Amino acid sequence: MERAAEAAIRAKVKQLREAIHSSEAILEEAAVIGTSLSSHKAAIDGAIRPAKKRTHMACRAHDNVRRSLRAAGTILRHVDLVSEAEHVILLDRLNEDLNTYLEAVDKLRSAKYFFTSKRSCRDGNDVREHVNELLSKAVHGLENEFQRLLTKCSKPVEFEHIFNCLPSLDQQLSSQNLIGPSADGYSEAQLNQYDLCTLPTLIDPCYLTLLSKLSQKSVQLDCHQKFMEIYREIRGSTLEQSLKNLGVEYVTKEEVQHVQAQTLDAKIHHWRQSFRITVKLLFGSECMLCDQVFGRKCTWKDNCFAEVTTKSLSTLLSFGEAVVQSQTSPDKLGVLLDMYEATSELQPEVEAIFVGNACSENRKSALALIKSLSQTVKNTLGDFMEYIVNHSAMSMTVDGAVHPLTSYVTDHIKIHFKYQPLLKQIFGESCVGDRKDTDVTSQLFGVIHALETNLATKAKQYKDLSLEHLFLMNNIHYIVKSIHRLEAKDLFGADWIERQRRIVQQQATQYRRIAWLKVVESLSTQGYISLVGYSTDATQGSFSFRNIKSSATSRSVIKERFKRFNMRFEETFQTQINWDVPDRDLRETLILTIAEILLPAYRSFLKHFGPLVENSPGALKYMKYTPESLEQALGNLFAKKLRSDQATTNSDGNKHPA
Repeated sequence: MERAAEAAIRAKVKQLREAIHSSEAILEEAAVIGTSLSSHKAAIDGAIRPAKKRTHMACRAHDNVRRSLRAAGTILRHVDLVSEAEHVILLDRLNEDLNTYLEAVDKLRSAKYFFTSKRSCRDGNDVREHVNELLSKAVHGLENEFQRLLTKCSKPVEFEHIFNCLPSLDQQLSSQNLIGPSADGYSEAQLNQYDLCTLPTLIDPCYLTLLSKLSQKSVQLDCHQKFMEIYREIRGSTLEQSLKNLGVEYVTKEEVQHVQAQTLDAKIHHWRQSFRITVKLLFGSECMLCDQVFGRKCTWKDNCFAEVTTKSLSTLLSFGEAVVQSQTSPDKLGVLLDMYEATSELQPEVEAIFVGNACSENRKSALALIKSLSQTVKNTLGDFMEYIVNHSAMSMTVDGAVHPLTSYVTDHIKIHFKYQPLLKQIFGESCVGDRKDTDVTSQLFGVIHALETNLATKAKQYKDLSLEHLFLMNNIHYIVKSIHRLEAKDLFGADWIERQRRIVQQQATQYRRIAWLKVVESLSTQGYISLVGYSTDATQGSFSFRNIKSSATSRSVIKERFKRFNMRFEETFQTQINWDVPDRDLRETLILTIAEILLPAYRSFLKHFGPLVENSPGALKYMKYTPESLEQALGNLFAKKLRSDQATTNSDGNKHPA
C-alpha cells in the first residue's frame, strides 16, 4: 500500500514538473512576441506624428481666423453705432425727437465703453477721441434741452391756481378778499382746510416725463451737477416769483417799525395765511416735483431741493423775524401768539418736507423763528406786568368810571385765556390735568394783583372819598364780570370769584355811607328828639321812632331842616350825576340801595314835619320834593354815558360817534 501511494505521488510530482517547464516555455515565447509588437508600435508612431502635428496647426489657424473675424465684426458694429449716433448728434434735432437722441447717446456710451475696455482696441485712440467729442456735444445738447424745457414749463403759480387747490373755500370770494385785511373772519375759519388741499401742478405731466428722462441720462453721463445748477436757478427764481404773487417779499426790522398798528395787524394776518400756503402748497409741490424730476431715491436730490427753497424760505421768515426784532408792545401779544401758533403748527410739515442733512439749515431757520416768537411772547408778558406796575398813579378817570388800564388789562386776560394751550406750550407746561399752580395761571393772578394794586393807588388820588370807592367798585366789578364772561371759573376758582364780588359789595357800601351820609343826616332827629320824637342812625340807614308828641315845634326850625336837606341832596345829586357807573345792572342796583336808605327816611321826615310846613306860605319852596320825584331824580344818577348816547342818537334811532 505504501509503495502504491509513493508511486502515485511520484507520478504527480513528475506531472507538475512537466507543467512548470511548459509554462516557462510559453512565457519565453510571449516575451519574444511582446518585444516584436513594441518595435512595430514605435515604428507606426513615428510614421503618424508628422501628420498629427500638421492637423493640430491647421486647427489652431482656423480658430485664430474665426476669432479675428468675430472681433472685426464687433468692431465694425460699434463703428457703425458711432456712425449712426454721429448722424443724429450732428443733426441736433433734440427738440424734435428726444427718444432718438437719447438712443444715439446710449450708442456712443456703448462704443466708448467697448473701445476703452477691450484690450485689442486700445490702440484705437482716434476712434475714442471721436466718440468723446460726440459725447461732449451730446451732453451740451442735453443740458440746453433740459434748460429750454424747464424754462418753458416753469411758470410762477398764480393765486387763482392756489385758490382752486383749497377744496372748501367759497369760490365767490376773490383772491384779494382771501388774503386781504377785510377777510379776517373768513380766512381764520378756513385755516384748517389746508389739511384737505391738493398740491398745485407746477409742470405739465408731458414735460415732466421728458425732464425726468433727461435728468436720468445726466446721471448716466455723470453730468448731473450741471443739470442741478440749471434746475436750482430756474425753479428757485420761479418759486420766488410765486411768493411775490402772494404778496410775500423780504421785510426788514426798520420797515416793520414804520408800519402803523392797524396796517401791521393786517400784514401779520396776511403773512400767517401766506405762511400756510407756502409751506403746505408751494414747498410741498416743489418737493414732489424734485422727486419726480430727479427720482425719489436720488442721493443728491435733497441738496437740489434745499437750494431751490432756501432763498424763498428766508424771504418768508423775514417778516416774522422783523416783527420779533422790532419793538413790540403788550397789545401785540395776540398777534405774536397767532404767529407762534401758525409757525409751530406747521413745523411738523416743515420737518416732513425738508428732510435729510442737506435741508437741515432750512429746518433750523424755521425752528429758530418759533423759538424767537416764544421768547418774544415771554418778554412781552414780562413787559406787560412791568407796564401795569409802573402805570402812572396820577392817571385817573374824572367820573370814577372804568379806567382804560382796566379794560386794557382785561383784554389781555382774554388773550391769556384764549391762548392758554399755546401759553402752556411756550412755558413748557402740560395741557393735561386741572393744576392751578402753573406758570400761566400764576401769571394771570399776578397780572390781576398788579392791576388791583395800581387801581388802589389811583383811587387814593381822589379828593372825594366816596368817588374813590365808586372808582374801585366800577373797576373791580368790570374785572370780575370780564372773567366771568370768559367762563374761566375753573381757572380762577369759585372762591376767588366770590371774594372779588364781596369786595365790590363792600366798595358799594362804603360809597353809599360816605356819599349820602350828610343827606341822610339832614333827615335825622338827632338834637330834636323832644320836638319830633324819633331818632336815626344815619350811618346804618336804620330808623326808630317813639310815639312822643310835641306842641312846641318851631316852623322856622323845620323850614331850615327842609332847606338843609334840599341843599345837601342837590349838591350831592349835581356832583354825582356826572359820575359814571357803566354797567347797567350795577348802576340800577346801586341806585336801588340808595333809594332804600333815603326814601324811607324822607317819607318819615315828611310824615312828622310836613304838616307843619305844607300849609304855610311858600311851602313848595321848602317841600321841593315828593318821594316820587326824589325817586325819579335818583334814577338819573350815574347816567352820563346813557345821556351821551341819547345826545348822539338821531331821530331815526341810529347812533353815530360823538
